[in-house]
Amino acid sequence: MPLVRIDVRRGKDAAYRTALGHAVHDALVAIGAPSDDRFQVIAEHGPEGLVYDPQYLDIQRTDDVVFIQITFNDTRTLDQKKQLYKAITENLGKSPGVKPGDVFINLVEVKKENWSFGNGEAQYAP
Repeated sequence: MPLVRIDVRRGKDAAYRTALGHAVHDALVAIGAPSDDRFQVIAEHGPEGLVYDPQYLDIQRTDDVVFIQITFNDTRTLDQKKQLYKAITENLGKSPGVKPGDVFINLVEVKKENWSFGNGEAQYAP
């Protein structure tokens, strides 16, 4: 049940944004997320709304930087998380062509009861 937020610099076309969403979703499915469990927010920002350091940790970033934040259950292992980072970066490199240094990923892990998928219910609560 991941919720994915993807933030990019304003000016990318719809096909580019769609490719971002597919790349991230495919990587999540590869580590066990259900294929029909797709909830994404893809937003564009002007230069003042997408701030980044172009060389933090000696990683070169450009204005094509993509911020990806994934909120999901706290059930993944460290190896699964590393696999996810790698798969997202590789997928984005293939389509839509994002450079590895421009991929910034943050995971937010929550308990299962912290989700409501509708109807005012906690579907996964014990």
